[in-house]
Amino acid sequence: MPRLQTARSLLFHVCLYLNTLIMMIVCSPFLLLPRLWLWGPVHVWCAINLWLLRTLCGTKSEIRGLERIPAGGFLIACKHQSAWEAMAVLVLFEDPAFVYKRELAWIPIFGWYIAKAELIPVRRGARATAIASVSKRAKIEVARGRQIAMFPEGTRRAPGAAPAYKHGTVHLYGALGVPCVPIALNSGVYWPRRRIGIRPGTIVAEILEPIPPGLSKSEFAARMQEAIESATARLVAEAEAELEAAGIPVARGAPDTQPT
Repeated sequence: MPRLQTARSLLFHVCLYLNTLIMMIVCSPFLLLPRLWLWGPVHVWCAINLWLLRTLCGTKSEIRGLERIPAGGFLIACKHQSAWEAMAVLVLFEDPAFVYKRELAWIPIFGWYIAKAELIPVRRGARATAIASVSKRAKIEVARGRQIAMFPEGTRRAPGAAPAYKHGTVHLYGALGVPCVPIALNSGVYWPRRRIGIRPGTIVAEILEPIPPGLSKSEFAARMQEAIESATARLVAEAEAELEAAGIPVARGAPDTQPT
């Protein structure tokens, strides 16, 4: 990656952290207001980050399939390749309740916002009790009309890495009895994890056809993975073609699959 693009990417990361810190401090009075008021500052935070990404790195964002989002409560199964989806996908839904690793709530100030947003913590390493706890909480939130959002593989996976879907999303689908909205994307082609450099181009996320409730767990698992992986492969190929057309090298070595 050219040095100028690397420098611009480094500047973006600095601005991203500064924006996050400033927004958390400036918007702290919202912690005293009703929970739904919090989504206003969150949308502003996401918009600023995406503007910085586009302005500093030349990396644009595109969302396809918005018309497929159903009303009310449902389950979201989103492919996870970079930090981009936390900014671009977060704002697509009316009142999402993300399933997050419990340790994030221990981060100073940031943890207050997680608590205020009434997200759903999961304790990694305690599988049986963790799934039961998440299911109990998710049932309460989906009954309130909220959207339960999960990354089915649990962590970021590099483009081209073998799928590693976990049981949590399948279990929630069976427990909640609501549709599941799969989301495919190609963010990892432009914003590789554990790397500073961000490539210019257009990151695309595609909201796929909702999977109706009532399927067996095995049928749902196969259908969800096939939908997400086939669409993701198509979007990754589209991204690589865009980079090649712009004369930007595309790394096709062995994908980095270590969890983070």
